[in-house]
Amino acid sequence: ILVAFRSLPYVLAIYIASSLASCGTRSDVGMAISVAMLWLLGSVVLTTLASAATPAESSKNHHHDFIIKKTSYTRLCHEKTVLTVNGQFPGPTIYTRKGDIVIVNVINQGNKNITIHWHGVDQPRNPWSDGPEYITQCPIQPGANLTYTVILSEEEGTLWWHAHIDFDRTTVHGAIVIHPKGTTFPFKKPHKEIPVILGEWWNADVNRLLQEAKRTGGEVNISDANAINGQPGDLFPCSKNGTFKLDVESGKTYLLRIINAALANELFFGVAGHRLTVVGTDARYTKPFTVDYIMISPGQTVDALLEADRATNGSSNCRYYMAAQTFASNTGIDFNNSTATAIVEYTAAPRAARAGTPDFPNLPAVNDTDAATAYTDQLRSLASKDHPADVPAHVDEHMLITIAVNVLPCTGNMTCDGPLSSRFAASLNNVSFQTPSVDVLDAYYGSVRGVYEANFPDKPPFFFNFTDDNVPTDRWFTKRGTKVKVLGYGAVVEVVFQDTAILGAETHPMHLHGFAFYVVGRGFGNFDKQKDPATYNLIDPPYQNTVSVPKAGWAAVRFRATNPGVWFMHCHFDRHQVWGMDTVFIVKDGKTPEAKMMRRPAGMPRC
Repeated sequence: ILVAFRSLPYVLAIYIASSLASCGTRSDVGMAISVAMLWLLGSVVLTTLASAATPAESSKNHHHDFIIKKTSYTRLCHEKTVLTVNGQFPGPTIYTRKGDIVIVNVINQGNKNITIHWHGVDQPRNPWSDGPEYITQCPIQPGANLTYTVILSEEEGTLWWHAHIDFDRTTVHGAIVIHPKGTTFPFKKPHKEIPVILGEWWNADVNRLLQEAKRTGGEVNISDANAINGQPGDLFPCSKNGTFKLDVESGKTYLLRIINAALANELFFGVAGHRLTVVGTDARYTKPFTVDYIMISPGQTVDALLEADRATNGSSNCRYYMAAQTFASNTGIDFNNSTATAIVEYTAAPRAARAGTPDFPNLPAVNDTDAATAYTDQLRSLASKDHPADVPAHVDEHMLITIAVNVLPCTGNMTCDGPLSSRFAASLNNVSFQTPSVDVLDAYYGSVRGVYEANFPDKPPFFFNFTDDNVPTDRWFTKRGTKVKVLGYGAVVEVVFQDTAILGAETHPMHLHGFAFYVVGRGFGNFDKQKDPATYNLIDPPYQNTVSVPKAGWAAVRFRATNPGVWFMHCHFDRHQVWGMDTVFIVKDGKTPEAKMMRRPAGMPRC
């Protein structure tokens, strides 16, 4: 009916009036005109309603200026200048609603190149604003600026933004809060929402550490502390006054929007004396489940409800630590074995009670893989009427991708501090990604040859017992290359990530730009394509953009390639990304205008 009313030209109403008038009385003419006017009025009203209901027209634009600049901060009794956005560490939170557009003008007043990535935002048809350096753009040089158009679509919950060049995301990061549009939360409405950003702090300049590691081919020095909202907490020296504190009132509910912004650490997180009800991950709702702790990998987000249900009459403690403690799946390498803390305090408690020492949560041991697995196994999509799960049943493209930390041979006058007098590297299917000097997106858009090869393999070049601790040394070596995988528009892709024990098995947080995917299966050992698919969850698997691949195990994900463009996929341990644990998906255009990549916007930086 709506379409019919909108499609009828106004002249039709006039024609009806004139036809009736030509063969009727004066009253008939009046009636005809009245009918015509009602028709016109109805058409206008319905057209207006239809226009208001169109998502593209009802979405709201949000404008932000992000000024990149050096700012002095003191942590662990040590002052240094760090790169920030608007002088803030962590950076400003972006508040928006589902389907809105966020326009961010990034002004580089720093002393080095920069890019910004909008982590977990699908950016439909718009890879130009995705942000990874030399993948979808050339960097923003000092003194220059770039306006990003961040297009939100189905995301709802918590995401984040961060620098996507070198190790700058250590301090250049912040939360993205996406509220429902026209609906409410599918869980109890919280009284307050609090971003809780988990990260790390280095006393040294992290980019100098990175450059030194590149020079020597050795490992990157570990951080000096974990942090919650930029603060290590009062267990560390010179940190008591800055410790983040959350004031709560008994009987109220708080939504913690938890983000792991760390470069190197998966983390256990919990609040003493309280359980957390998980209701979302990676800006998608989950079936609620209540836990004593969560395990969160770099890149991931978790939405969790905290019920302030403790008495405040002085009969019990009213101060509780929230804590983030490292989960290290491979303790054979150096890692930051520290615990960051913040304080949850009941404001109505007597003053004497609020002077006491906070209770400490009981978190799993640093190497407790079983505890990490027990948490991850509980993640399920909400799969409700309003938030359905649409898991692809048929697969067009099958990929088995091995994940490995490798070495490259030492040649010429190189310094080589890696194993076997070599240089550290990393790979997917034994291809160690080499970042080009021209971004892949521009090369694809302009049909520039020689920038990448469209032959990333669908399976590893050789098969062996991937999870055996005694991998022969000849399997340690990899080769560099800029290889990408090209997908037809609409293809359903299944990727099975297989961890390997080359230089030590460990978990890997694998992140895909431009898409969320269903994590349909996980397991330990070598993936068996004959048996393991029978264990898949095709009903309500979690819908994520970053999956933690188990140590000496595998994870299977599925997605539909309906977002044309160039999309990066990489490990979110930053040193692994730098070493080459990356690849690129190029999704070709579909046939209709809404299935084609947007045109290159004006003002993109040149390499």
